[in-house]
Order: sequence, then structure tokens, then C-alpha cells
Amino acid sequence: MNLEGLRVMGIDPGLTRCGLSIVEAGRGRAVIPVAVGVVRTPAGADLSERLLRLSRAVAEWMEEYRPDVVAIERVFERGNVSTVMHTAHAVGVLVLAAAERGIPVHMYTPSEVKKAVSGNGRADKRQMTTMITRILGLSEPPKPADAADALALAVCHCWRAPLLARTRSTLSQGGIR
Repeated sequence: MNLEGLRVMGIDPGLTRCGLSIVEAGRGRAVIPVAVGVVRTPAGADLSERLLRLSRAVAEWMEEYRPDVVAIERVFERGNVSTVMHTAHAVGVLVLAAAERGIPVHMYTPSEVKKAVSGNGRADKRQMTTMITRILGLSEPPKPADAADALALAVCHCWRAPLLARTRSTLSQGGIR
């Protein structure tokens, strides 16, 4: 399946810092970076105000860059319930923004992204940033880490999308017997 030209928005969700990226699938495993950034919300602001700021920022990105699909990190329990809840609120706003525009959303765990991008499901932040810099041919590593993570999510989807499409096709044709 040829996905050349597929525009993917990668989102590393967070309430204080949310990484956003746009990449385009090239030939084979080539991925072309289009944009990367971080949306910040003030920690002292009310939750509703922070979510509104996040919603508006991601909506602007979606309107400007017109992604075909969104790849977002799946929320997982990290031990701090408050952090998980804030991230979950942010994910809800981000998924809603995509749904309002009819953009499909795919969620990936951190270990899936690490495995796809570095070959190691336990790669650290430094390894991931180094790999993303190389894969995308960037002149310098993206900063902060949330930006690099957003790019990694988008690259992960570019590389996994053909397998996802083949799996859906097989299942729609009656599956494997």
C-alpha cells in the first residue's frame, strides 16, 4: 500500500506541555518533517482555561496543516494519579478536536513508538531524540522532549499505517481462516 503524501499529526499529550508535529509520508520509509512545536498552558490556571487553550491551539494546527490522520500517545498509569488525570483530560480535548473535523485517530503506547522508531521498546529520551533527528534529517535535535516525542508518534504511524491498512483489508474480506 502506497501512503506517499499522507499527512500525519503527531501529538504528545500533556496539559502543561503538549507536543505537536506534522509530517508527510514519502516513498518507502521516508518521512518529511513539516512542522513541530509545543503548546504550553500555565500550571496555575483553572483546568477549564487550560483545556480551552489547548483546544484552540490544536484546532489552529489542524486548520493550518490539514492532517489526514492523528497519532497520539495512549495514556497509561505512571504512578501519579493527578498527572494521569490531567493528561487524560488533555487527550479527550485533542481527540474531540480531530473528531470534529472527521480526522481518524490512532493511539500508540510509548513502548510501541520506541520500538518502531529505535528498534528498542525501552529506548530512553536521548536515544529517541537522536533517532528522530537522523530519520527526519534535522540539522539539530528538536526541543523540548515533547516536540521530539510528537515527531516520533507521527513517524511511528507513517511506518505502521501500511500494516494497519492490510489488517483492516484482511478483516473486511472475512479474515484469515
